[in-house]
Amino acid sequence: MVALDPTDLAILKVLARDGRITKAALADAVGLSPTPCWNRLKRLEKLGVIDGYGARFDLRKLGPSVTVFVAVEIADHTAASFRIFEDALSRYDEITACWALGGGYDYLMQVVTRDIDAYQRLMDVMLDARIGLSRYFTYIVTKPVKGAGPPLGLIAGEE
Repeated sequence: MVALDPTDLAILKVLARDGRITKAALADAVGLSPTPCWNRLKRLEKLGVIDGYGARFDLRKLGPSVTVFVAVEIADHTAASFRIFEDALSRYDEITACWALGGGYDYLMQVVTRDIDAYQRLMDVMLDARIGLSRYFTYIVTKPVKGAGPPLGLIAGEE
């Protein structure tokens, strides 16, 4: 775990809202001069706290798509089986995120495809691939309500 002070958290909060902010504007937003702010930013990147930058897209404006959450059970609960399944996920670009779960299901996948038919073809391919997938449960997203963002206030102990 990396120790973060309030200034580090302020930098992360600003970047979570605007990853394209200029160095000068970031420094101003967190109350530092540009050089110390830049040094902190580079330190956070080097420590792996910031592991990348990216853009968020409104898929509805890019064409038809469907987002599906898939609860997955794998057949065999051995370390090797989990590894095989996890390694296989990199072959499927449609799987945009995946989490290993404790409790009922083994994994929760986020899948984005052009339509439900494309989603079902993906699942059929995955079943045929013999990667350990035994059962899956499909939950279709009907509308986005709140986007995923880092809960930096919780990490900082804010309430």
